[in-house]
Amino acid sequence: MKLNQVTVTVDNMDAAIAFYERLGMTLIVHTHERYARFELPGGETFSLHLGDRPGTDGPALYFEVENVDTEYDRLRRAGIEFDTEPVTQSWLWREAWFSDPAGNRLCLYRAGENRRFPPWRKKG
Repeated sequence: MKLNQVTVTVDNMDAAIAFYERLGMTLIVHTHERYARFELPGGETFSLHLGDRPGTDGPALYFEVENVDTEYDRLRRAGIEFDTEPVTQSWLWREAWFSDPAGNRLCLYRAGENRRFPPWRKKG
């Protein structure tokens, strides 16, 4: 099984598209006002759906980058507001948290090998 894509609900499609383009995603589908799909630099896809219930009750989305501090600085210069500065967590991930215009929780992070193979991974 392979995860195909993630779709989040937004309440303002134009604001959401502008926000995710500032993150560096490329808009590849926007056929009507209720749906848009992006391609990330690695070829993965991510989409938006216009709906009534966006925000913090949904999933948190993690976007892994090579260097959290460099990307954090770049995005702040592009006008993205963060809730936290980059911090190395006890689970060995470096993270900086922020939200999209609809309130969806996003994390800019770097886990490297610790994403799948942390020192405490179960054997077997």
